[in-house]
Amino acid sequence: MFVKVCGLGTAADIDVAFAAGADAVGLVISRTSVRGLDLDRAARLAAHVPSDVLSVLVVNDTPAADAARMAGELGVNALQLHGPAYREEDFAAAAGIFPRLWRATSLSERPDTRVGAYGEEVLLLDSPRAGSGESWDLSLLETARPEGAWLLAGGLTPENVGAAIDQARPWGVDVSSGVESAPGVKDHHRIRTFLATAKQATSQKA
Repeated sequence: MFVKVCGLGTAADIDVAFAAGADAVGLVISRTSVRGLDLDRAARLAAHVPSDVLSVLVVNDTPAADAARMAGELGVNALQLHGPAYREEDFAAAAGIFPRLWRATSLSERPDTRVGAYGEEVLLLDSPRAGSGESWDLSLLETARPEGAWLLAGGLTPENVGAAIDQARPWGVDVSSGVESAPGVKDHHRIRTFLATAKQATSQKA
C-alpha cells in the first residue's frame, strides 16, 4: 500500500513520516490552506526529504504553469494539481515545464476517473472540501472506481483507514488532517499509527 502524508510543516514531521514508512510526503503552497507554506520554507523542507521518499508539491490556487516552474525550482519529485480549477489544458501547460504530475479531484465534480486521462501519473480522489477532514460516501466508487495508480483521500484517520482500504481497494492512501492534533499541526503518534495501520491493512488483505 502506497501511503502519502500531506501538509507537513516541519523537518521533524518529515523525519517521523519517513521513519514510519511513508512512500511520499506532500508540501502545500496555498493562499487558502492552513497548511500552506511560503516558498522559502517549502524549499527548506523539500531539501530535507530523503531521496527514497517522493516529495510532492501540492497546489490548489496557483496557475498550473507557475506551479510547474515552482516545482522545478524546489526540486520536488512531483506536482499535484488539486481541485476543479485545473482543467485538461492546465495539465498540458504544466507538463511542458514539469512532466511528473498528479491529479487530485472529487467524485462530486464528475471527473474522468481514468488514471492518466490528463497525462498524470497518479490520480487522487478526495472529499469535496479538500483538507477538511470530511469523509465521503465510498459506495460511489462502485460505479467509478479507477484502475491503476490512484490514492484514496478525504477523512482518513488511524481509526478508519483499515476499513476504508478494505471497502475502496485503492492503490494507495493520502492523509493530512487525520493525523493532526490541531489544524496544520501534525501529531507524530498519529502519523506512526496511521502508517502502521495502512500497511497492516494491505497485509491482511493479501
